[in-house]
Amino acid sequence: MATTRAPRYLLALGRWRRGVGVAPQSRALAALVPGVSQVDNKSDFLGKRPHRRHPGILQLPRVRLPQALADAAQFVLLERAMPSVEKQVQALTNYLWSRHLPVEPEELQRRAVHLEKKFRENPDLSQTEEKLRGAVLHALRKTTYHWQELSYNEGLSLVYMAARLDGGFAAVSRAFHEIQTQLPEFQPQTLMDFGSGTGSVTWAAHSIWGQSLREYMCVDSSAAMLDLAEKLLKGGSENGEPYVPGVFFRQFLPVSPKVQFNVVVSAFSLSELPSKADRAEVVQTLWRKTSDFLILVENGTKAGHCLLMEARDLVLQGKEKSPLDPRPGFVFAPNKKPKEEKFSMVILARGSAKEASRWPRITQPVLKRPRHVHCHLCCPDGHMQHAVVTARRHGRDLYRCARVSSWGDLLPVTMPSELPPSPAEGPPES
Repeated sequence: MATTRAPRYLLALGRWRRGVGVAPQSRALAALVPGVSQVDNKSDFLGKRPHRRHPGILQLPRVRLPQALADAAQFVLLERAMPSVEKQVQALTNYLWSRHLPVEPEELQRRAVHLEKKFRENPDLSQTEEKLRGAVLHALRKTTYHWQELSYNEGLSLVYMAARLDGGFAAVSRAFHEIQTQLPEFQPQTLMDFGSGTGSVTWAAHSIWGQSLREYMCVDSSAAMLDLAEKLLKGGSENGEPYVPGVFFRQFLPVSPKVQFNVVVSAFSLSELPSKADRAEVVQTLWRKTSDFLILVENGTKAGHCLLMEARDLVLQGKEKSPLDPRPGFVFAPNKKPKEEKFSMVILARGSAKEASRWPRITQPVLKRPRHVHCHLCCPDGHMQHAVVTARRHGRDLYRCARVSSWGDLLPVTMPSELPPSPAEGPPES
């Protein structure tokens, strides 16, 4: 995020408080943070909703796996009768959660040069060139994270299902809920899931947009994963009727650049790619195939966050130009939820950012104190702000809305330039 310059914003705050150029009735809307003011209560932004359901609330209630999916998964596990499955699930969960990004070749070379220089400068280590190379390699092995690609065969696919089916379903459900809440009129017809795994994205999308979705494209390089996902859709058998119609399975991405999907998802898949170049190629391909929303979800770790910021910057910097869809991208929803399923997500949309909500997003847990609330906000202009909201300064409605809000919600405040012109100012002279 960009950093603020204190003198400029302090000046803006002082002017806003003094009411310079602001009608008397607007002075009551005291500045919440530099450059941001409370939504005018007279605009009835709450409608008839209670404060705990104000329009910025985006939390998703506790979700459950669809009963058909839970039954199918249990049937598959019982049918296989895997020994010590609990230990395997815990081991895989720990491994995935502690996983780091693979070291890039350039970084590895830089470390090797540094170690070689260090060894050469040590007078106690008079070695031949061959021994020196061996010492450098030995030191690299000890100090460098050893990233390994996971090969999802039939056995590991079942362990992954047992470990991640519910968590993956909850994470993508939260992302879909964000879009549905902000754009209830959005009715996608096509969806592509890259790195589809057990197919939880398909089940979550069907739960929300089942009435409009007519095509689900599941892409995964593991044939065992694709077989398992199809089996789950058929109730755990190979010959049953699929619970969700219109689902197709492929091991490779569609080649034609003309093929686009309303929603494209990559959930916990970028972390399976071996290099930054591979990730860039995949993100560019996924963005080309996105007509409305690209949803990227990774673990709620530093490594997962870095992956999403890398992908976000790649799209927003506009390096990937598509002659078939020149519309730029913008961040529709950044979020990180500290719940039972910890994950990071970013939703990138085609079009103009003006089409999205311009309210700031709460980026940390809300701190509730007697008669005031601390909110850390990411404002629409990209600046991070710390707001202390009180009923006396900001009005009862905004104070109560802030008090019932959570990390990831939108706070119903707006930029002063977005407020309607006051009657005292009058129309601009022509």
